[in-house]
Amino acid sequence: MKLNQLRAALCVAEKGSLRSAARELGMSQPALTHNIGELERELGAPLFERRSHGMTPTPVGELFLRRAKVIASESRRAKEEVAQFLGSDQGEVVVCLSIVAHLVLLPMALPLFEARFPGVRLRVIEASFPAVEARLRDGSVDFFIGPAPDAGLSREFVLEHLFDNTRAVYARHGHPLAHARSLAELTEARWITTAATDNAEEKFAEVFARLQLPAPRVVAQAESMLSMLMMVMSSDVLAISLRQYHEFPLTRSALQVIDVKEKLPAPRVVIVRRAALPLTPAAEYLADMFRRASVAYLQSVEV
Repeated sequence: MKLNQLRAALCVAEKGSLRSAARELGMSQPALTHNIGELERELGAPLFERRSHGMTPTPVGELFLRRAKVIASESRRAKEEVAQFLGSDQGEVVVCLSIVAHLVLLPMALPLFEARFPGVRLRVIEASFPAVEARLRDGSVDFFIGPAPDAGLSREFVLEHLFDNTRAVYARHGHPLAHARSLAELTEARWITTAATDNAEEKFAEVFARLQLPAPRVVAQAESMLSMLMMVMSSDVLAISLRQYHEFPLTRSALQVIDVKEKLPAPRVVIVRRAALPLTPAAEYLADMFRRASVAYLQSVEV
């Protein structure tokens, strides 16, 4: 079994056809077919079903490709780690950041990382932990920074606490309920939830239930920061979301905080990475810059 064969199988699975995969890999279609055939003969089972619309992994193929992703990722990391240890400025770091990490940590961490590793390519994904858990597991994402997962993590991951967090109530500027000082005064309002967690609406209702208030009238769910901003700015709906929206200049100018007396806790902000293998020097340096940015952020909000 050769590494180029694994990469060929992964590319076919990603592209869904031999023609597209051959073009991506810069090789002829017969050569790619030969590589896949050799791999299937060695494994003793077909990896793909040849269909009229393309190539689909078989059950055996799905099982094999999960391992192949890990092997390919670690092969790339091994080369990059050695090169970076020897002083070369090359490679790639892939991170997943939640919106809070984008708003208050990335602006400080990014320039520091670019100054130290100007030749390393950085890929940033915006998503919640469940959306990238599989990619953290197979090594195609180096680490995640954002709200701590609701469910407990398996031992294959390491979780590191960065800071605790809270939420605030947001409305458009000039909202008729802007002077309310408690959630009890907002029970008749129309609300939207955000998709920060898989059970966002249930978690949202729990806030009111703990205070023995009627269940909020939820009229919509925003799947992104932009959706939330536009819906709140252009109507009388309210949202409970991260306090960092009010701390970031662009979003602070778009939304108004309704200063309620109740404390609205949010999930703590954490780093999640795989436990088994260390990060490359570049990825570890970037994680350190996020840690530094977290310390600076906490100092700024405590002032």
